[in-house]
Formats: sequence, structure tokens, C-alpha cells
Amino acid sequence: MVRKPYVLYSLCLLLLSLLLWGCPKKIVKLPPVEGPLVKDPIARFLEDFSSAESLQARASIRLDTERKGEEMRFLLNGLILYQKPDKFRILGYHPFGTGVFDALYRGGEFFLLSPLQNKAYTGEVSEYRDLIEKTDVRIFTEQAEGSQIPNRIRIELPEKRTRLDLRLKEISLNSSLPKDSFQWIVPEGVEVIPLSQFLKGKKL
Repeated sequence: MVRKPYVLYSLCLLLLSLLLWGCPKKIVKLPPVEGPLVKDPIARFLEDFSSAESLQARASIRLDTERKGEEMRFLLNGLILYQKPDKFRILGYHPFGTGVFDALYRGGEFFLLSPLQNKAYTGEVSEYRDLIEKTDVRIFTEQAEGSQIPNRIRIELPEKRTRLDLRLKEISLNSSLPKDSFQWIVPEGVEVIPLSQFLKGKKL
């Protein structure tokens, strides 16, 4: 059986639910992501950055989706952090600087903070793998000429008609990251919810 991308799916799903609160924009369609399904997307995701010991980059984040038959696009700014072998963090912000999400993968654990909902979702990856086994996800990466590090990552959920496009810029490799880059501290007053509970409440 093909293993499905539970962590990337969770991020796309929560990001979609957050952004639907905002104002969609008219879109120019992105072409579909071509290629086979990824057997182990998290391993693939980390492998794409494995030629570096660490990475820090700014990002432009675009989410294309459909809502009640209407095509929409949402744009965010972001910050991406990576440390070999298995730490990855993506922070998303509205263009005016308001935090939208903070997603952290760390050695099999997944943490997701939603300041707009005043909620945090946490869980071991293995706990909710079976919940989304039926979901198909494709991943496509691009590299600049002469570089082994992706400067663009595209994730597609065909059944959800949803595509996530991350474009990396101002990439800094193998520099020392702050000690708290991959620490998880829940802000005071934020409700902590098992990630599996969040997923069970969604129609997959």
C-alpha cells in the first residue's frame, strides 16, 4: 500500500481552512503538478534539502483552491527553516505581517499553531496516518541552475482541487540558526488539540 503524506496533507488542510476566512482573489491558473504519487513524501521533502546542514529562507506562498465551484487564490509571505536530518519549520504571514500559521515537523512529531483561531494542533505522525490514507498528493520541486536545493516546491491534492506553491528567496545555507528555531512553545491562552481530532472533523 502506498503511504500517504499525512503531514503535508494536514498543513494544506489547515491552511485552507484558515485562508477561507479571508478575501479570495481572482486567479491565474497554475498548471497541474505532473508525476507519480510520492510513496513517502516527508522523506522526499527532507531529502530535497539534505545536501545542506541547515537552511533559512524567505518564501512566497500561494494557495489555489475551489470553494462552491469558484476558483480562488490566496497569497502569503513565509519563513522556512531546515536543519538536517529531520527538522523543518514553515511560518506563514499575511502581507501586512499578521501571523497565519506556524508548522513544525521534528523527528516524527508535528505541531501546528493557528493564531487566528487561537488553537494549536499537535501529534505524532504515526497517530493519524490511517485517517488520510485515501488522499492523493503529488510533490514537484525546482532548483536553480547549479544548486541542489529547491527554490520552488509545489504540492497538489487533486481530489481537493488544491495546490500549494512555495517559492524560496534570500536562501541562506549552512549558517547557524537560533537555538530556539525548532522549539515549540504554546502561547498563553491557546487551546491545544490533538491533530487527529482536527482531521476527524474534516471530510477527507
